[in-house]
Amino acid sequence: MDMQWLDDVLALLEEGNMTRAAARRNITQPAFSRRIRSFEDWLGAPVIDRQSNRIDISAALQSNEAEIRALVSRLKELRTKIVHHDATASIVAISAQHAPVSSTLPDMVLRAKSAYPQVRFRIRPGNLNDCVTMFLRGDTSMLLCYEAEGAAPLQFGSGVVRGRWGNDYLVPLVGGALRFSIRDNDAVPTDTPAIVYPENSSFGALLRQRERPFATQMFSANPVCETAFSSGVRELIMKGLGVGWLPFSMAHREIESGEMVSLATRLGIEPLEVAIYADNTDETATALFDLWAR
Repeated sequence: MDMQWLDDVLALLEEGNMTRAAARRNITQPAFSRRIRSFEDWLGAPVIDRQSNRIDISAALQSNEAEIRALVSRLKELRTKIVHHDATASIVAISAQHAPVSSTLPDMVLRAKSAYPQVRFRIRPGNLNDCVTMFLRGDTSMLLCYEAEGAAPLQFGSGVVRGRWGNDYLVPLVGGALRFSIRDNDAVPTDTPAIVYPENSSFGALLRQRERPFATQMFSANPVCETAFSSGVRELIMKGLGVGWLPFSMAHREIESGEMVSLATRLGIEPLEVAIYADNTDETATALFDLWAR
């Protein structure tokens, strides 16, 4: 069907006369009549009753004028959306671990907004297992997470691509009044209070595997609090409640200001990669993936 046929029909309904409708459409009356016949052929039914001296518009056509107008409006809107489509004007849903939401996502959003001002985000934070579930279920088109450097990537189907935003590392930290009791040249006493991760959390599993002190219940003599919520770990460290491990990107400002003291020279660090997974069938996710990971 030619969309101009619908505009012809509306002109005919408004004018009630073939000659006036043709003049309004800027074509000759015979040409206009042929287009109405083409519409009738497509419809499979006549819309006007042609008599020797006049025409009568069918009641069926007249009673559906409002529907025809609505259809023309929707088709024009659809055409505009297709012609002027901007993938970056869409909302992208991202499932993300709590830690990178605080540490790396703000910089990623800033870069995205610089390149694509119209892009909007829906962030679905959670632990790694929950984030993977949301991604697999199709609730989000992207997944942002930390992975141990050199570890095998998460296994998804061929419709998912993986990239890397950058590197980070887990670093042991102390803050508050507790930082004054630990001197630069002294070992950290084994009974120092610790803020530890559950061993079934992603950070907890990594740090336990590496046998890092003050990181999990198994390798801490005095665990005062256990939580998988890294932002909570950060606040507890700041209050001086214990030694804890955080991504460096979550604490670099406090380390620079002296509010936190890094114990990396004595306890080591754990390198991390900031991994991005994207559904490559989603246009917006692909555009952001290209910006962030390639």
